[in-house]
Amino acid sequence: MNRTILVINSGSSSMKFSLVQPDSGVEIADGLVERIGERESIAKVQFGDRTVDRECAVADHDAALRLTFELFDEAGGNLETVGLVAVGHRLVHGGRDLYRPTVIDDAVVAKARELAPLAPLHNPPAVIGVEVARRMLPDLPHIAVFDTAFFHDLPAAAATYAMDRELAEQWRIRRYGFHGTSHQYVSEQAAEFLDRPLDQLNQIVLHLGNGASASAIAGGRPVDTSMGLTPMEGLVMGTRSGDVDPGIVFYLARTAKMAVEDIEAMLNRRSGVFGLGGDNDFRELHRLIEGGSEPEAGHARLAYDVYIHRLRKYIGAYLAVLGDTHVITFTAGVGENDAKVRRDALTGLAPLGVEIDEHLNESPSRGARVISADNSPTTVLVIPTDEELAIARACVAVLG
Repeated sequence: MNRTILVINSGSSSMKFSLVQPDSGVEIADGLVERIGERESIAKVQFGDRTVDRECAVADHDAALRLTFELFDEAGGNLETVGLVAVGHRLVHGGRDLYRPTVIDDAVVAKARELAPLAPLHNPPAVIGVEVARRMLPDLPHIAVFDTAFFHDLPAAAATYAMDRELAEQWRIRRYGFHGTSHQYVSEQAAEFLDRPLDQLNQIVLHLGNGASASAIAGGRPVDTSMGLTPMEGLVMGTRSGDVDPGIVFYLARTAKMAVEDIEAMLNRRSGVFGLGGDNDFRELHRLIEGGSEPEAGHARLAYDVYIHRLRKYIGAYLAVLGDTHVITFTAGVGENDAKVRRDALTGLAPLGVEIDEHLNESPSRGARVISADNSPTTVLVIPTDEELAIARACVAVLG
């Protein structure tokens, strides 16, 4: 029987699960519960060719996981017969000490909870998911896979903030980086797709989803990434600001009399594309730009332009960091599906060795593919990320 890993990704009001067979790379089932704690929650599970869903009140994450298991049974599955060997959990922030895939015990849970201020949107619900799953599946090993792990050994020049050294050391302030599971997986898939040794490739990976990050990877090892101490730094994102002048925080605190918590919530939840354009769905953003009425169309246009401008800045910076760049890869929801974003991010970079083929870029294909022109010195790829498979493989490596 194939070994199967249950992968759980727990959000503040959602819970996603996947049943993955890491040896074959097959996902045999997946499920999602949204709007946990609201009057009407939405749950859906797909197993094979069958999809079952339900709309009902789901009080908490405990009820959400029980419901997904129930719907899995209803779809014709059975957890006891799929060869389940472990539960893998995505944890965003592991701090300085937790960076390898780790078997979860009470001490790991306590440490993840302690790190919540560094990832306030992600670590607290992830810890809840861990606690719920450990109660429901106490006889299986539970393994944490950290988003920060891939970037743990960033060069000191890239990881260090230019601030008071002793204060930074006392409070473990450094650039940790995030989406590491995706960046590592996609960079390895790019080498495999091109049939070239990973250690001979310099790559830029652009993970563009609601959260967005860029990385520069030399010979399989990251040398820079856009996110920092928290997942707020770097590219413009769905609801997060990305890079801002830190003086804005002090200015709003002193002049607008805003509490630090309110400023943090604004930069995390009401900024980015949403804060500028009124919507963080790029499909809606394009619709407003192309056919919306003013002033909404103008707001959407500005949001898009700011997003692209910041993205191009990071691409240019990483071309300089790497020197000779062999591959640029787009991944995640926007990166994989939005041809306009890919085109506008790279337009005019032919003098730097980057040129896309418009026809290839517009292809409706959803698999790994080349979108660069034949004469482009730098190969441009689109590669679907698969964080669930990467987490499952990390779990198997821990189990041996």
